[in-house]
Amino acid sequence: MHIHILGICGTFMGGIALMARAMGHQVSGSDANVYPPMSTQLEAAGIELLEGYLPEHLQPAPDCVVVGNALSRGNAAVEYMLDAGLVYTSGPQWLSEQVLQQRWVLAVAGTHGKTSTASLLAWILEDAGLSPGFLIGGVPENFGLSARLGETPFFVVEADEYDTAFFDKRSKFVHYHPRTLVLNNLEFDHADIFDDLAMIQRQFHHLVRTVPGAGLIIAPAAERAMDEVLGMGCWTPLERFAVDAAKQWHCARVSGDSSEFDVCFDQTNYGRVSWDLTGRHSANNALAAIAAARHAGVPPQAAIEALGRFKNVKRRMELRGKRRGVRVYDDFAHHPTAIATTLQGLRARVGGGRIIAVLEPRSNTMRMGTQAAQLPNALEQADQVLVYSPSELAWDAEGVFAPLGLKGRVFRRIQDIVAAVCDSAEQGTHVLVMSNGGFDNIHQQILDALEVDGG
Repeated sequence: MHIHILGICGTFMGGIALMARAMGHQVSGSDANVYPPMSTQLEAAGIELLEGYLPEHLQPAPDCVVVGNALSRGNAAVEYMLDAGLVYTSGPQWLSEQVLQQRWVLAVAGTHGKTSTASLLAWILEDAGLSPGFLIGGVPENFGLSARLGETPFFVVEADEYDTAFFDKRSKFVHYHPRTLVLNNLEFDHADIFDDLAMIQRQFHHLVRTVPGAGLIIAPAAERAMDEVLGMGCWTPLERFAVDAAKQWHCARVSGDSSEFDVCFDQTNYGRVSWDLTGRHSANNALAAIAAARHAGVPPQAAIEALGRFKNVKRRMELRGKRRGVRVYDDFAHHPTAIATTLQGLRARVGGGRIIAVLEPRSNTMRMGTQAAQLPNALEQADQVLVYSPSELAWDAEGVFAPLGLKGRVFRRIQDIVAAVCDSAEQGTHVLVMSNGGFDNIHQQILDALEVDGG
């Protein structure tokens, strides 16, 4: 069967392409923006990538077109597909029908930490010999790819609340029907498709409704927005988690940067995690992953040992390089809370070391400015803040970041940000680049410029 994927270079749709190829299908795809790490994975798998959305990409007609949620009416390929009467479906629907049937699905949902927690969970199962399938919105370093079919009934999926497709406005995750569900947290996000938090909560409750009574839901110990979702009705056993909770899954003897902590359930201490990740958010993610893995049969002690061998996800505090004693990191943070927790974790690790935060407000919600007022406080742990403000930004970046005073600067050109980093970075500086896009590979531009500047 020939499957053509519109929007193939998104992490989710790229994962669909990899699994379809592994199932023996001929796979091709179109996208407007092609950049690593997804493009590298696809090319290595022998998948044909086509630039742009041209009707001729669908000639001769494929057996099925899988449409990404970034595509909308008016797109040339979409209009041709509809006019020609081609068979089409969404990525989540294809995944549900072709992969998830008869699988034990472990889904990870929430505003923050989905990719990291799903990666932790997949690795724990892998380390325990369970060979799970997975589809994750990033590339876990332990696996080197974002998706695979797996060899057992277990399948880990990052469960996104974003809408499914232009013809299916339900959240993606309602298609997955998990047996084990992690609900990490819940805040307002995706202002381009949701009017308020209540709309998102309704979608989350649709997800809760799909979990069987013989399954398990793992939820934060005290988070009002998620408690309100569960208060709409819950028919599945619950386990709660939080670093500082008094009962169920919690941590003890937590180090200052959360790189070491004991894992406890009620009065039982299962052992100590010692790993390379930092921040309380990472410890929270670990608790959720351990709880989910236990439901699938992995003893907590084995999960704790596996975490010591976990390698982080690409673009999650990924060290891209070091020049002249300056470390440059790449992070996917695209929401004020994620930005704040990432910076807090880095600050806890480096102490008084100098941190330069470089931010591209690229997500749809960021560009709309819905959460712009929260950004200065989210960046307070940085010593210097450099913000890219492209012409299409719908809000006044200079005005928003004015409360940062002299430590905040706004730029219209990426090369000027690179120059500013070189001017102010000294040995021991940590440069944290935050964007959910390619950001013109600014990380490498900074590293190259530092090398040249340093002679």
